[in-house]
Amino acid sequence: MFQYIAERSDQIWFASWQHFSLVVQCIVLATVIAVVVAALVHRIPGLRAAANEVSTIGLTLPSFAVIGLLLVPLGFGVVPSVVTVTFFAALPILRNAVVGLGEVPPSVVESARGIGMGRFRTLVQVELPLAWPVILTGVRVSAQMVMGVAAVAAYALGPGLGGFIFSGLSRLGGANALNSVVVGTVGVVLLALVLDLLLLGLGRLTISRGIRVQH
Repeated sequence: MFQYIAERSDQIWFASWQHFSLVVQCIVLATVIAVVVAALVHRIPGLRAAANEVSTIGLTLPSFAVIGLLLVPLGFGVVPSVVTVTFFAALPILRNAVVGLGEVPPSVVESARGIGMGRFRTLVQVELPLAWPVILTGVRVSAQMVMGVAAVAAYALGPGLGGFIFSGLSRLGGANALNSVVVGTVGVVLLALVLDLLLLGLGRLTISRGIRVQH
């Protein structure tokens, strides 16, 4: 195993960086999409329920099946991987964003409007900061989940450590097949831990102490 890693260290590091970069970029994109959608629907009961239903149903879809379906219109490569990872990443964030914005006390919103703040300014300066701890929890859950989804995306020839896993599985019993699977799997787990620690740090930097105490 150690010899296998030493001989392919550059390839492993590059694949790890690709995997991490894919997940982080998709998480950022998914967060923007989910927060915008939640901001549009959280005040309307019917749309809020629909958003939660979409999130629940979407999470039951097998990622492998979604990637397979996207191969027809999008082909192989980075694009189907990005679409798949972003889709699954947005679902937990959307659910938490709707919940977080819904938990903002109406009296706080009314007070902000009473001092002359418009709807958009109230959303950005009052509602989102108060909802951010709940949203960030959704981001952390999403990050852990899509680390695995990004590995599955290697089926569509996407970037990342999934290539080691699929390569090893395709030639089980052959030389270094098990090593390839182990390197890919352990690498994904380690990247998930690193990203979660970074998100914990982000929470410390972006959530005020007063709001942290309330949560």
